[in-house]
This record gives sequence, C-alpha cells and structure tokens, in this order.
Amino acid sequence: MAKTAKKNTKVEKKPQVGMGFISELDRYLFGQGTHYKIFEKLGAHPKTYKGKAGMYFAVWAPHAKSVSVVGDFNGWDTTVTPMTPLADSGIYEAFVFGLGTGELYKFAVTTQKGDLLYKADPYAFSAEFRPGTASVTTDITGFAWSDGVWMAERRKADPAKAPMAIYEVHLGSWKKKDRPEKDGYYTYKEAAHELADYVKAMGYTHVELMGIAEHPFDGSWGYQVTGYYAPTSRYGTPKEFMYFVNYLHKKGIGVLLDWVPAHFPRDAHGLADFDGEPLYEYADPRKGEHPDWGTKVFDFGKNEVKNFLIANAMYWVENYHVDGLRVDAVASMLYLDYGRSEGNWIPNEYGENKNLEAIEFFRHLNSVLTGHLTGAIMIAEESTAWPGVTKGPETGGLGFTFKWNMGWMHDFLEYMKLDPYFRKFNHNKMTFGITYATSEQYILTLSHDEVVHLKCSMINKMPGYPEDKFANLKAGYTFMIGHPGKKLLFMGQDFGQYHEWDEKTALDWYLAEEPFHQDLQAYCSALLHLYRKYPALWSLDSDFDGFSWINANDGDRSIFSFIRRDETGKKNLLFIINFTPMAREDYRVGVPNPGVYTLLLDHLHGLYRRGDSALKIRARKQECDGQPYSFAYPLPAYGTAVFRFN
Repeated sequence: MAKTAKKNTKVEKKPQVGMGFISELDRYLFGQGTHYKIFEKLGAHPKTYKGKAGMYFAVWAPHAKSVSVVGDFNGWDTTVTPMTPLADSGIYEAFVFGLGTGELYKFAVTTQKGDLLYKADPYAFSAEFRPGTASVTTDITGFAWSDGVWMAERRKADPAKAPMAIYEVHLGSWKKKDRPEKDGYYTYKEAAHELADYVKAMGYTHVELMGIAEHPFDGSWGYQVTGYYAPTSRYGTPKEFMYFVNYLHKKGIGVLLDWVPAHFPRDAHGLADFDGEPLYEYADPRKGEHPDWGTKVFDFGKNEVKNFLIANAMYWVENYHVDGLRVDAVASMLYLDYGRSEGNWIPNEYGENKNLEAIEFFRHLNSVLTGHLTGAIMIAEESTAWPGVTKGPETGGLGFTFKWNMGWMHDFLEYMKLDPYFRKFNHNKMTFGITYATSEQYILTLSHDEVVHLKCSMINKMPGYPEDKFANLKAGYTFMIGHPGKKLLFMGQDFGQYHEWDEKTALDWYLAEEPFHQDLQAYCSALLHLYRKYPALWSLDSDFDGFSWINANDGDRSIFSFIRRDETGKKNLLFIINFTPMAREDYRVGVPNPGVYTLLLDHLHGLYRRGDSALKIRARKQECDGQPYSFAYPLPAYGTAVFRFN
C-alpha cells in the first residue's frame, strides 16, 4: 500500500465515538433514500469535537462484523481506530483527534466470515493518484466562487429553447504537457485556460468531460468508477476542479459531466461486496452483474443505494456548479435482459423485461435534479426506442432534459461512409430522423464511441481521396447543424483528426496547421457561430413548426433542401446540401416566400460576415419543389449553402 501523503500532525490513537454528527433524522432520511446531502455526513470530514480539531469518519457497512479506519496516521493497524455502529442504521463512525487533510486512509472491514477487506471510502472527496487506491482526507469548503451571474441565469433558463453545441473532451488526451509528472496530464487549472480559449473561439456552448470521477484504469475512460465523489487526482485536487468549472463559467461556457450510475467495477478496494456481501449491487448475479462488461449493477431497489447515487448527482451540481450530467448506459439500467441470454435474467413482477426499480430511480433522480431548483440538465444516453425519456414523470416519462439521438447518429454515419454513387439508394437514412424528431428532446451526437475500436476517425470514415473526405465531412456537418436537435462533437472531429482516438495519446494538433485540416476547422467554427446566432436553429427543435422540407426526395442527385424557423417567423434559414462530387449548374430550389435570399454560409467561403460581399438572390414566381417561388443557384460538387430570408 502506497504511503505518499504527508504526516502533518501528531494524533491520539484512542478513538472517540458517539459524537452526534449523524442525527436520528439523518439516519431516517438515509433509510428513506431522501437525504440529498448525505455526503456531508458519511465519508471523512474535518470537525471539532470536545474543543479539539480532527477528522470525523463515517461509513455504511450493515453486514460487517466490525469496521476500523486505517491509514498512515495509525500505521495501517486495524486495531488502533475501531469504529462504533450507530443504532439501526448500518453506519459506523469514529473521530481521530489531530488528524488533518492530505492523509491517506481506508476502511478495514471485517466480514461475518472473518475476512478482512480494505475498502476505499465510497464518499471520499479525494483519492490517491493511481496505481494507489487509498482515499485522501480533504476539505472541499471555502472555495471563492465568482460565477454568481452564470448560476443565477442557469436557474432561469429553458435549455430546450437555447443553443447547445457540446465539445466532448477527454482531459487526459486532449493535450499533454512535455513533462514526466502524471504522464504529462494537464492540470485542471491549465486545462481551464486553454480549453476555454479554444471552445470560445470555435463557438461551442458547453464542454462535456469524460471520466472525472475517480477510476483506477485509464482504459475504462472513466466509466468504471471507484470514487463517485472524488474528482480524479490525475489532473489535480477538488478545489482545482472547482477552479476549472468557475473559470469556464466566467468565460460563458457550460460544463457537463459524464455520470455512471449503471454499473461499477469489481476492484477489491471499490464498492463490490463492500462489507463482505452484496451491498451496493443486486445480490442475484442475474440482476447484479453485467456479463458483457464484467461489472456490478447497482441495486435500485435499495433506498440507501439510490440515496448514494442521487446525492452524488446533487453533489456535482451544487458543490462543483456543474451544469448537467450525461447519464451513461441508460438502456442497460432500464432492461432486465440487457446483455443477458435467455434464462439468465429475472423478469419483473409482471413478467416483463423492464426494471421497475430503475424506472422509479430515474423519475426520482430527475425530479430532484432538473428544473429551477438547480437549473441543471440531465441527458440520457439511451440507445433504444424507450418512450418518454424526456417526458415528465407526471405523464409517465423518465424526466430527462435531453436524450442522445443514437438512431440519427447510426443512420447519418452509415450514409456518410457510402461512396457517393450509392447514396441515392440510401437517401432515406438522412430523412428518416425527421419523422421522429419531435418525439423527444434530442441531442445529435458524434461522440468518442464512434471513433474507437477500429471504427476509424471521423475523417477516415469519409469516402474518396483526401480532398473528397474533407468536402464530405463539411457537407455532413452542415446537415447536422441544420437538423433539429442540440449538437455534440468529440474532440478532434472539428479539425479532421486522422488517427482513432487513443486515451494514452494527445490529439495530433499539428494537423490543424495543414491546409485541409485548417479549412475544415474554420468551417466548423463558422457553422457553430451560425448556429449560435440564429434562433431558428435551436428554439423550436422539438416543434413541428421549426423544420420543413423543401425537397426530401431528391435522391437521384443526393441533394437535401430544407428550412429552419423560429417563433417569430423571421430570419428563417434555407439549407441546400449536395452529397455528391457532381456539380449541378442548373440547380433550382423552391422557396415558400418571395423576396431576397441572402447567402450566409457556403462550403468555400464559410460564414459571410459584415463587410463581405454576400450573394443576394431574389426569388421569383416560379413553381419548383412544390413551392410557389424559386431561384436558380449553381450548386458545386459537395456544395453547401445556407440562406437567410423573411
């Protein structure tokens, strides 16, 4: 066991118990699953008892025969600091006089069978840098937040009626420093400044961080968590992560976190069989284990477990000012037979494959987290057609704010990978998403999952020679920006990262200086700034009035034309996108209104700004595409064009 933390004080080895820090009401609420600040009670907290400073420890371990606290401060001796059980709660507590912050510790759990388990604190606010697995005593109070304006606006905002263009980031591989410490990882503070500058310049509205909660294995990308309350020590301390969020808020950038309530790893120091028996997981392996992932499944029928997770979500939103959580692997929680073969899953009381306990958990979670209470948003990575993911619990929904549109992503990528000759036979892959676009509040995602495991990088999915690949991707991103739904791009996709993403290696930022890559990056930035400027692209995402096809059936030429509108009916946008290398000099597009159509963006110029000579075309009374008016626009190979009109 590593012993790297400083020994900063002399401590009394005799434990003191019965302090009253956890009240009868605390224990009652925890047992009911409604103690949303339980992290202020369980775990390790600097306290004063009998006039002396020290560290208070509390842990839930109802099946244990006994529990003690061990660490550098007592030589990791299990006999020195025993903990005392609190009546009818399964909670053990202890106080260690003189113990300060920065100390390594674990809970030594003696099971009913007499085995000794060394467990990290489930509620620890900080953890040892891998490969160490100890928890670290920490004080997370006292950070000087200066994002009050942002937080006040957040509580008043309606995220469905606002722009959201998310930049998904893995901090450990976004960029790296040329230094040996911690594999060259950027610290939270270093990343805050460079990331904010990049995101703001590009035009994104939010950053979504992968893998911030502590996890032992880099290759899990943060999706196999052992420290749900601890920002990973790979990049710094809890208060340095607070600095990160605070800084991005001051720059006008939202911060979202990936959050993993679906499962947890079997690591010996983690939650699995925490007190010698299944505690956080379902006891029956047919419910409590994911055979595909080799992980444990949280027991959503146990109030204390639900409390652990709901309080954890609240912890990130309130204590770290995080703006929302992207909930990983929701489908695996909703379906009892997810990833399980016939006979290896347990139906619910109605003989169905729905996990009724998980459904209730989501409704409880989202009722507490969303709305004006916190202003936070909850995003579901839900890969099936489960109904009502973003509908309110009062109407039978799950209560999420948004849902990742996995169906759109799959169809989009299947289309984009095709040789342009074959796209005419697959035209419906690009139009089908509109048929259900208003059924949920969606986010269109091109995430990290699409550029790993031999799936190719986004640029290398595209057909053709290099210039064709970049032209294809520009056309695809234009379609994505115009399609209803919020947006998400994974890092590197906006400048054409060639290699598949690898969590061990920084992005190839030198590519952004190469002509094709530089042009793609500038075009992506132009699209993002266009998106943010025009409410037509986001204010009616889930409303039939926000989108209409001009021509959804031009499959032979693989051209798509459509209109986006906002509530005012003014500053409407017309999109024209050619997905083949064939120029259409005789192209004519139908439009609903007479008047002038002003070119805002095209694939060659990007975004036309004040002072640029933007093309203006007057529509004439001539039927085309089923519309009463039209205008001619020579459409280049892989041409894109966005016009504004009233």
